[in-house]
Amino acid sequence: MAAGWLAACGSEAPGGQAGEQQLATAVSPPTPLVTPTETPMTKPQPAFRVLAYVTGGIVPEIIPYGRLTHINYAFLIPNADGTFAPLTNGWKLKKIVADAHAAGVQVLISVGGWGWDAEFEAMAADPALRAAFVQNLSAFVAEYDLDGADVDWEYPDPGPSAQNFLALMQELRRAMPDKLLTTAVVTYGQTAEGVIDATFPLFDFVNVMAYDGPEHGTMQQFNDALAYWLARGLPPEKIVMGVPFYSRPNEAPYRKIVEADPQAAYADTTDWAGASNVYNGIPTIQAKTRIALERAGGIMFWTLDHDALGDLSLLKAIDDMVQSKTK
Repeated sequence: MAAGWLAACGSEAPGGQAGEQQLATAVSPPTPLVTPTETPMTKPQPAFRVLAYVTGGIVPEIIPYGRLTHINYAFLIPNADGTFAPLTNGWKLKKIVADAHAAGVQVLISVGGWGWDAEFEAMAADPALRAAFVQNLSAFVAEYDLDGADVDWEYPDPGPSAQNFLALMQELRRAMPDKLLTTAVVTYGQTAEGVIDATFPLFDFVNVMAYDGPEHGTMQQFNDALAYWLARGLPPEKIVMGVPFYSRPNEAPYRKIVEADPQAAYADTTDWAGASNVYNGIPTIQAKTRIALERAGGIMFWTLDHDALGDLSLLKAIDDMVQSKTK
């Protein structure tokens, strides 16, 4: 989600972790699935979602669960044969799940991220490997007592790749009817066309990565991304709009920016490492949250690891806006 400039205004994610134990691959292909007209959900969903992506670098004890509805733990790394790379620090994910559930927060595993397109393509094109992926991911979700899975394939292409993505989502939905199933998508453009409309009923919600690319986090990019997915027919209650907690081009975490200059919390540009960097400060984050409250179903960010503590926290800015609008 954060690295590299993408012409499609997509996002890139740093390499993460994956599956603590290698899981079996020899399974039979599932029978065909008819796309449901409604998304199955195990629990009532909040009226407005506030979702944090976290990585293995997060300190679980500082997570402000009271300001969140969902956490996506990134990443479980896919192999081309339908297995996953071993997850490091599995104890951390287990602690986050236990603490989150005690606070009424749902936790999903985010699968993939930037740089794993070839593995997704090879796996999804083969029914037997697809079935292995589905079985192994279902087992991982059960082992860690997770609430669901977020498939972050960057990116399925229009054509056969898009059809394979649809088949994968159909099979995951069938295997986990009582779990959350979500995906991360780019803002708009040809790359977004690899997520076809037939997938929309399968997802509980869709995370729109409205950052990276030449526009990184501008209000124009945010508004255009929301307009694009609404025009595509994605229900507004399923749209979770993304904001960045880091800068471009130097990928400076927001917390480091405001440590260097607390007044930077109220701006969107700063000089960093000899270059002009763009990011989102508190006013922009609150403006985007206001739009999401009015026109979408939630807001998410990459990543909580990058946030500041205390009054300059961007998550606090989001929560302040949510609380003011929902009272």
